[in-house]
Amino acid sequence: MHNDTLSLAHALISRRSLTPFDDGCQEILIGRLEKIGFNIERIRCGEVDNLWARRGTSAPLLCFAGHTDVVPTGPVDQWISDPFKPEIRDGRLYGRGAADMKGSLAAFITAIEAFVAAHPDHGGSIALLATSDEEGIAVDGTVKVVEVLKARNELIDYCIVGEPTCVNDLGDTIKNGRRGSLSGTLTVKGIQGHIAYPHLAKNPIHLAAPAIAELAQTAWDDGDEYFPPTTWQISNISGGTGATNVIPGEVTILFNFRFSTASTVESLKARVHDILNRQGLEYDLQWEFSGKPYLTPQGSLVKAVSSAIRTVTGIEPLLSTSGGTSDGRFIADICPQVVEMGPRNATIHKLNEYVEVKEMEQLPEIYRLTLEDLLLR
Repeated sequence: MHNDTLSLAHALISRRSLTPFDDGCQEILIGRLEKIGFNIERIRCGEVDNLWARRGTSAPLLCFAGHTDVVPTGPVDQWISDPFKPEIRDGRLYGRGAADMKGSLAAFITAIEAFVAAHPDHGGSIALLATSDEEGIAVDGTVKVVEVLKARNELIDYCIVGEPTCVNDLGDTIKNGRRGSLSGTLTVKGIQGHIAYPHLAKNPIHLAAPAIAELAQTAWDDGDEYFPPTTWQISNISGGTGATNVIPGEVTILFNFRFSTASTVESLKARVHDILNRQGLEYDLQWEFSGKPYLTPQGSLVKAVSSAIRTVTGIEPLLSTSGGTSDGRFIADICPQVVEMGPRNATIHKLNEYVEVKEMEQLPEIYRLTLEDLLLR
């Protein structure tokens, strides 16, 4: 099975699927799935290709989810080989998307094929959800497929997202949740003037400084068993005319919360406004909410994936909610048990991205054993 997985990964990496374009990757997956009895739905939104493929109609439904789009390559001349001409060197498969996440997609397919060949009359159902809008703004991808499924009350029991989760060895980390993300664009207003006559102006940078200090020092929550405490971070500050003798009329601050289930969007917004108001600032604040936190505690899915990892690798996986957001945040709206498990993440989004050949041998086995555990009870 692992040779087939490598061949399929090679074919997918060869497609120049820079987000939001799929460049034929999903048609490759469809060709394999149709042969083993999957019903295929192509759900196109704007420039984004989405795929919902399902085999079976009964519960439980185990869904594998992932994305075919990849991030830009960066300077091609700094790659050892062409990022869209995959090569195997020193036990590694190189190419853009090898780890994030065309390797996982290939492993999904070959695991499903092996499982169906061995158990053609299996119970329950298997699905594959794929999008080409995960690395981008993620508004026409998985979230749209979830809306379609939710509208017809087609719910998922278990979902494995193939994001690269592991740190040192395949199987060492399962993501059983992710923090939420809440961003703000804060504009603090002052009065522009000559820097030599500050009494005739109001410097918004000076006015904002105490509020920034208080926001940075605030303990928003203590986290919990699975989540670290919520964090608030500034990503950008801009103000001024470019001249050294002009006090700016306003300053704009971009910030972000990565928050745990111990806080809510409403509570975080309220506390920020309270701090800004107590500091007496004249300001405008625009909010952007891009994902609520989700958590899958110990249960059937975590136990099945953990058992498969132990069998294949001998490793006892750790549960983690670290890192950024993923499409798991959308799927959790219609699925009570969502985890992320894929190859090592050491080279994702980097030059010379690769996945270990050994990982491509072991990963489909982990997925196949998970299928057996959850659908052959």
